[in-house]
Amino acid sequence: MKAVSALVALTLTAVYAVPVVDERYPYTGPAVPIFDWVDPTINGNGKGFPRLVEPPAVKPSANPTNNINVISLSYIPDGIHIHYQTPFGLGVAPSVKWGKDPRSLYEVSFGLSHTYDRTPPCSEVVVTQCSQYFHEVQLNNLKPGTTYYYQIPAANGTTASDVLSFTTARAAGDPTQFTLAVLNDMGYTNAGGTYTQLLKAVGEGVAFAWHGGDISYADDVLSGVLPCQDDWPVCYNGTSSQLPGGVITPEYQVPLPYGEIPDQGGPLGGDMSVLYESNWDLWQQWLNNITLKIPYMVLPGNHEAACGEGDGPNNIITAYLNHNISNGTAPTSDLTYYSCPPSQRNFTAYQNRFRMPGSETGGVSNFWYSFDYGLAHFISIDGETDYANSPEWPFQRDVTGNETLPTANQTYITDSGPFGPVEGSYNDTASYAQYKWLAADLASIDRKKTPWVIAMSHRPMYSSGVSSYQKDIRNAFEGLLLEYGVDAYLSGHIHWYERLYPIGNDTIDTSSIVNNNTFYTNPGASMTHIINGMAGNIESHSELSGGILNITVFLDTTHYGFSKLTVLNATALKWEFVHGDDGSIGDELTLLKRPDAAGKQY
Repeated sequence: MKAVSALVALTLTAVYAVPVVDERYPYTGPAVPIFDWVDPTINGNGKGFPRLVEPPAVKPSANPTNNINVISLSYIPDGIHIHYQTPFGLGVAPSVKWGKDPRSLYEVSFGLSHTYDRTPPCSEVVVTQCSQYFHEVQLNNLKPGTTYYYQIPAANGTTASDVLSFTTARAAGDPTQFTLAVLNDMGYTNAGGTYTQLLKAVGEGVAFAWHGGDISYADDVLSGVLPCQDDWPVCYNGTSSQLPGGVITPEYQVPLPYGEIPDQGGPLGGDMSVLYESNWDLWQQWLNNITLKIPYMVLPGNHEAACGEGDGPNNIITAYLNHNISNGTAPTSDLTYYSCPPSQRNFTAYQNRFRMPGSETGGVSNFWYSFDYGLAHFISIDGETDYANSPEWPFQRDVTGNETLPTANQTYITDSGPFGPVEGSYNDTASYAQYKWLAADLASIDRKKTPWVIAMSHRPMYSSGVSSYQKDIRNAFEGLLLEYGVDAYLSGHIHWYERLYPIGNDTIDTSSIVNNNTFYTNPGASMTHIINGMAGNIESHSELSGGILNITVFLDTTHYGFSKLTVLNATALKWEFVHGDDGSIGDELTLLKRPDAAGKQY
């Protein structure tokens, strides 16, 4: 919709649960941004970068006209949500056949479909490598901790899926031990080891995966520009470790960190697509072997906001997106909200390509929500928007004086939200729907059933890698999380693994430290903080510019991987950092509850 008031329009997302973008100013870049100066074609012609592919969720018949390319599961209260993606519509309401016996799928549930005007449309892309229609089917009133079988039927040219299976969440209060996979900041590049270990973990029975933002790194298409000169015969595409051109760009002078491969297409290692939407397609199809087997719960990170975050050398992105000049320069960096194609603004791809239980748990869409599993209550927080001084912000933060709407040059490329109502000042987190929801959710937890409460947002509150946003997210949420006795706060954003001592209000809680690998919880006084941003992506590892602060007990800036969280019982929890290269354990923590804290309400 084209909004009369952009402030209202961006807020309506929360009400109608569909992405809304402002188009008061025209998009002036290329019809389809393709970050390959040698081969600026959608499907590739053998020059430039290869157009990468991963198999679709369903192997189609010969010469398909439509296909099920992505299948992804998520939890809803007392059920499961099945999300699947196709390049074209189904012609009928989406449906799923299901039951407890794979030979007797007698139950049928119907759902709804939605789409967006992606750039480029799937009519211009290979059928088995593109998603533009998104289908949502819920299976309700299922028994907890039970395995069900399901099949997505054929429709409008698609091929029916195999008979697949999922296991529902254990009921709140079920004391059975369980393990989940926790990961953050995972793209396609440098994440091969993490992917391999995730697959192994799925085979070993992890209940679900929880991905705390920065998903696919679709917006990092700039990486396709840096390692390729337009006078080279082909771009550096991983076929050998020798650069094809005579000029070595400065990015290649920096030694690669441990574990990164130098001949996969970029100066930081790894390949990726040179089209924003195709990066999303590539990553989601790569993850099919995980997402169609276990629920894959996500929350937003900064890389989901828009088609890009910043400019390149000589303002090369401004020249391309604002003026349709490829491999050019611009005198200044002038990227605005309107620099991206409309379909690549305001978390549009993220909102369409996943379906989390926001509406079922009083939250909003894929932004903030919660769910129970056994002895634990899990809370997903939006650390990008919808609180005072959030790192991605609404138009209200751009206006000056008596303005009601900003001009184009007052906006920023990642302007987004708010996704919930703001009843009061934009400078007061308590005015935001997310804060009010979080307070109500925390107050409603039955700690006799779920004594463990784990919260995650994309951004850390504390780190040896100090940044100004950390104070803002502390000011927004730390007090509330401490008040209600949250046990641990997980995050990513910084591309390393870092485990901190228990902290509350800028103070290390020494009374809760048994040793460096064993902590007690101390409700109201501290939380355990873990930064888990090392899954692997095109941006490589982060580097520490200063010294390690005394709040940090363990820091690894070289290994990729993910973490396992195991709820052992009502008073003990285990955390393990799994190395992507060999599956070994790089760090571990046991978190214990004191006897007087078990089952205590807050």
